[in-house]
Amino acid sequence: MSVQRRRGQKARVWRTVEVVDKRGNTVLAADPNGPIEVKAAFIPQRSARAEVPGQQQINVTRMIVDAHLEGVSLWSRVEYNGAMWDVVSPPAYHHGDRRTRHWSLDIRERP
Repeated sequence: MSVQRRRGQKARVWRTVEVVDKRGNTVLAADPNGPIEVKAAFIPQRSARAEVPGQQQINVTRMIVDAHLEGVSLWSRVEYNGAMWDVVSPPAYHHGDRRTRHWSLDIRERP
């Protein structure tokens, strides 16, 4: 495991599970039973600052997490730095030896 992930920042991740909505349809959603505590490295990717009232501020960050995290997809949620984040690109698995393999997720801060 890399030093960044081992000594990284704490985050909570909600996995994706199939749930039945009020109409009886099976849909994918963030796990309502609770999050998983992980340590991850966070790398800012891009941001757009709101210049005038009414505009949205968009922050996108790459989250690098241990390879043992499973069940995370576009419908998962992340709580990091006191805010809720959505996964905006499919998680990418980077294979390597035991210390370097990891998942990378691009996450966007919710408005």
